[in-house]
Amino acid sequence: MYEERRYRDIFKGANLQFFDICIKETDIKIGADKVLKEDAFRIVSRLRNDIETYIKRHGDFKTSLKPIECYNDAPDIIKEMCEAARKTGVGPMASVAGAISQTLGLELLEFCNEVIVENGGDIFIKSNTPRKVGIYAGQSRLSQRVALEIMPHKTPLGICTSSGTVGHSLSFGKADAVVITSKDTFLADAAATAVGNIIKNGEFIQKGIEFASSMDGIDGVVVIAGDNMGFWGDIKLQRF
Repeated sequence: MYEERRYRDIFKGANLQFFDICIKETDIKIGADKVLKEDAFRIVSRLRNDIETYIKRHGDFKTSLKPIECYNDAPDIIKEMCEAARKTGVGPMASVAGAISQTLGLELLEFCNEVIVENGGDIFIKSNTPRKVGIYAGQSRLSQRVALEIMPHKTPLGICTSSGTVGHSLSFGKADAVVITSKDTFLADAAATAVGNIIKNGEFIQKGIEFASSMDGIDGVVVIAGDNMGFWGDIKLQRF
């Protein structure tokens, strides 16, 4: 089922060319210094096939809401998803969007110098110029009013978002946006889900931030719940 992604109206970047890749549930927007649509389609098709084939053999990988062990026949992307789940305490599929973003982005960098891959709010970025990444937080008054400043020397970087009020992804919390930054986009995606599960309202922001800051490999976190916001770590916010 197609879901209109309104936040993409604010997704742009100077000196990049943008194109979309849609395969079944996977709906990706890519910005690069050259159009690489055929390469991106080939890579995403292979990654989806790896994940789908593994799920056919081991259905618990798709349904588990807790970390599970990988089987010996697991491809690399599955192994890294299981590792991200182990570190964050969520199911391995919590990192699937970030997993595809990072793997696709790294492979595209063999053909280009800069790339931004956005997959359902989960971003892998390698940039040679400063960028602003706006935060979409649904009906919160802070939505599209603040942005992360991303400096080139901090990239490649994963920037992943989880929400209990926006989109169709499973969350047990009510955060309008939990944004996690990490060099490991698999980890950032899984951690965003884990922190998002904690946030029931604005009073839980500090608890969520404390949990995020306790995990190795997390660079920073922003939590928006209603009109309340908190952040921690290597985060620089700007007006959007």
